[in-house]
Amino acid sequence: MICAFIASVAGRFGIVPACRALTGHGVRISPRTYHARRSRPPSRRALRDRWLTGLLAAMFEPDQRGRRAPESLYGAVKAWGHLRRQGITVARCTVERPMRANGWLGNTRARRVRTTVPDPRGARAPDLVNRDFRASGPGRLLVADFTYVPLAADGFAYVAFVIDAFAGTIRGWECSLSKSAGFVQRAVRQAVGQLRRAGHPVVGDAVHHSDYAEVGVKPRNHSLPCSGRAR
Repeated sequence: MICAFIASVAGRFGIVPACRALTGHGVRISPRTYHARRSRPPSRRALRDRWLTGLLAAMFEPDQRGRRAPESLYGAVKAWGHLRRQGITVARCTVERPMRANGWLGNTRARRVRTTVPDPRGARAPDLVNRDFRASGPGRLLVADFTYVPLAADGFAYVAFVIDAFAGTIRGWECSLSKSAGFVQRAVRQAVGQLRRAGHPVVGDAVHHSDYAEVGVKPRNHSLPCSGRAR
């Protein structure tokens, strides 16, 4: 990886300055090491990875007619089993590595994350908007929703956002590791405060519309009619 980086900047800065800069940042490499690495023949592992990548490409990449093989639906485990049935002895992690590097993903039946769980005991606010999201001015119609974001360390985080329908501007947003109504309420209060500071206080018949079940969300110290539809 370091040699590939040096090769990418060598034409602009030169090999010696690139090695000197990397060494100054704690990545010790000399021009001699770089040249030796570049002239060294590929290792047995690199050759095997290249050969295996070609086999997997035949499974996952479309052919000349744009068609994909049925095996393109396989994930790493099934692709590994398919190769073993063909008499190709290879470790599963060895199959996973080129698949991950090339972005080859199999078909999955994993269930989607359900962000909204309606409470049958909760009151349902009427749809005051009737699917008409035009607004006469800033702060007249606030539309709120939240979604999930996968985390690199596994699990999910949730992001709530409040949009001013007049200009399509996000006025408030909040993140949380739980999907309770509290963090959506904070996003609504943040939006109301941002509008007040911008000279557009939320007053009168302004409406807050939500798609989630917990539609009874009102910003503190403000009378904001709520509108929504339960999923």
